[in-house]
Amino acid sequence: MKTIDTYFQTNYEASRKVFRDNLETIKKFWPKARLATQKIGNGTDNTIDMIHAEATESNDQVLFFTTGEHGIEGYAGAAVTSLFIEEYADKLDPKTTGICFIHALNPWGMRNFRRVTENNVDLNRNYLVDPSSVPEDINKAYENEEELFLPAGNIVNLSRERRKLQAQLVKALAKEGYSGITAAKGMGQFQFPRGVYYGGDKEEESAVFLKDVQKKLLSHYNRIIHMDWHTALGPSNEVTMVVSDNDERETEQLKEQYNLKNIQKFSPENVKGDSTSHFHAIKNRDFADKYLFSALFEFGTFGTDLKASIREFMTIILENHLYWDGAENEDDMEKILDEFRAMFYPVERNWRQSVVSEARLAIEAVLETENIFKSAVKI
Repeated sequence: MKTIDTYFQTNYEASRKVFRDNLETIKKFWPKARLATQKIGNGTDNTIDMIHAEATESNDQVLFFTTGEHGIEGYAGAAVTSLFIEEYADKLDPKTTGICFIHALNPWGMRNFRRVTENNVDLNRNYLVDPSSVPEDINKAYENEEELFLPAGNIVNLSRERRKLQAQLVKALAKEGYSGITAAKGMGQFQFPRGVYYGGDKEEESAVFLKDVQKKLLSHYNRIIHMDWHTALGPSNEVTMVVSDNDERETEQLKEQYNLKNIQKFSPENVKGDSTSHFHAIKNRDFADKYLFSALFEFGTFGTDLKASIREFMTIILENHLYWDGAENEDDMEKILDEFRAMFYPVERNWRQSVVSEARLAIEAVLETENIFKSAVKI
C-alpha cells in the first residue's frame, strides 16, 4: 500500500506520469484498457489523459471518474484515482463493468495552480445545453457589484488591499444581502472576461471533450456511475457529496441511502453551466432509458462558517486580481498564492490524510449503494 506522500504530486507532469503508469495495473483486470491523450489549448504539452476500457462481456455499467475540472483541484482528484486503482479495481467485475478515468480536464489550470483555464474560464460554468437561454448579463447581482468582484490596479500593499476589499464586501452585503452575494458567486457570470467565476463566451476545448465522453458513455452503457472530484467546499477535512436537483431524491433520502453525513443539493436554475447538470440534461433528452448517477465530491478546506466564507471569497478575488494586475511586493504575491493553495491544495499532512480516508468513505458508499462492487465482496 502506498504512503500518503506518494499519492500527492508537486507538479502537473509528475501527476500525469503517475496516472499514465496506472494503465499497467488497470490492464491486469481490463486487458484491452487504453490510454487516450488529447492536447488542449495553446501550451505545447497540456493534455487531457483518459484511461478507459469497456466491460469484457456485457456493457452493463461503467464507473467514471473526472478530475481537474478546476485545475489546481486536480491534484487531490489524481490522488483519489490512484487510490481507487490500487485498492478497489480488483473489487469490480470487468465482465459487466467498464471504467473511464480522466486526468486533468483543465490541464493549463492544473499546471499553473489556478482554478480557471488559460482563457480565465471557470470550466464548470461552461457546459451550457442551450447557450441562447443564458443571456450575457444574467447575473445581475454580480454586475451590480462589479467593483467588488473585479478590483483593478496593481496591488501596492496587501494589507491595505484586504481592508479595501473587506469594506467593499460589507457594502455589498448591506445592499445585496448574504444570500445575494452567495448566489452571485454560485451562478457564474458571462459578462466580465477578466472576472472571477467567468463562464466564457464560447465552449472551451475541455468542455467539448467532456461532452463527447458523456454522450459516448450514455450510448454504450446502461448504467453510468460518475464521481467528479473537487476540493474546498464543505466542512474542513471531510468529504461532501454535491448533487443536482436533476436527481429528484431529497437530501435526507440521499443521506440515508448513501450513508454519508455531508450531502448538498443545488438547482441548475441557480448554477449555470455545471457539468453534472449537463450530463443529466443530455441523458434526459436523448437517453431516457439509461440510469445515471452523477455527483461532485468536495474535500473541505477552510470550513463552512461565515468567517470561512469570507476567507474563501477574499482568497479567490485576490488571486485573480494578482494574476491580472500583479503586486509590487514579492512577499505580498507569495502570501496571496500561499493562501490560494491552502484553499485548494493544502500541504498539511493531516488534510491529505483526510482526503485518503474520506475518499475511501465516499467510494465505498457510492459503489455499494449503486451495486458496482462484486456481489461477493464485503468492504
